[in-house]
Amino acid sequence: MFTGIIEEIGRVKKISLAGKSGSLEIGAKKVLEGTKIGDSIAVNGVCLTVTSLSSSTFTADIMAETVRRSSLGSISSGSGVNLERAMAADGRFGGHIVSGHIDGTGKIARLQKEENAVWVHISAGKEILALIVEKGSIAIDGISLTVASVSDSEFAVSIIPHTASETTLLSKKAGDIVNLENDIVGKYVQKLLSNPAGGNNQNKSRNDDKFLSWLSED
Repeated sequence: MFTGIIEEIGRVKKISLAGKSGSLEIGAKKVLEGTKIGDSIAVNGVCLTVTSLSSSTFTADIMAETVRRSSLGSISSGSGVNLERAMAADGRFGGHIVSGHIDGTGKIARLQKEENAVWVHISAGKEILALIVEKGSIAIDGISLTVASVSDSEFAVSIIPHTASETTLLSKKAGDIVNLENDIVGKYVQKLLSNPAGGNNQNKSRNDDKFLSWLSED
C-alpha cells in the first residue's frame, strides 16, 4: 500500500520489452534506502516488485496486463518517473490509500496557470469518471491529489508549487498520457451497490433504498 506522496523523481535507465512484457531499470537514490529484493516500489503509480538492485538503480518486471492498463509501455530511456516505496507501518499517512493497481489512463487536455497554481485538466473514460467526485481523491501517475472539478468528459486538479517541483506532472503537456487510480473506497461502494448480496434486482433495490436513507439521515 502507498500514500501517493512521491519520494523522488527517478530516471529510466533501460526498458526492455518483448511483446507486451519485459523489465525496467530505473536510476534512483532515496527509494533505494533500506530496500531489498522483493520489496514494492510504485513507479508512476504502478506497484512493481524489485527484482535486482545496485547502489544507484533497481530493476522490476512488467507484465502484459501492466502494459495494457498503464503508460509504462510508452515510456523511454531517460524519462523521469515518480517513485514511492510502500508505506511503512509507523509512518505518517500524508496522502490517501493508494494500492498501486492502475484503473486506466487519462489524457492531459490542457494546463492553465492561476496565480501560484496550475490547473491540469485530464480527459478520461466514463468508467474512470464515474468514480471521481469533487474534493475527493485521485492518484495521477502515483501522486495523491484532490479533485477540484469533474464533468462528464474530464476532471481537473490544481497543482501547488511544491507538488510541481517534487513530481513529473507539470513536465507533461497536452496530449500526454497519465496513469489513474480511483479512490478505493468509491470502487467498493460501487461494487456493493451494483451487485448486492443475493445478486437479484429486488435485493439491489432494497440495498439502494437503505443506502440512500442512510445518506439522508442527520
